[in-house]
Amino acid sequence: MSQSKLVLNVNGMACSHCEHAVKTAVGALDGVANVAVDLKGKKVTTRYNPDRVNPDQIRNAIEDQGYDVV
Repeated sequence: MSQSKLVLNVNGMACSHCEHAVKTAVGALDGVANVAVDLKGKKVTTRYNPDRVNPDQIRNAIEDQGYDVV
């Protein structure tokens, strides 16, 4: 299984609830292997299988939680 890495800049995350919401939403996508949230740096790093999920789906999952992917 090949894995890709995606690092997104995300505005609006400020607390552990934000971190949990993003990790839960992105982690629920089929093909996502790992999600790391850096609140201070406003970044979300994801490792995923590009044959099962694409960057747009990951972005949409974050935006559906109310955060802005820039």
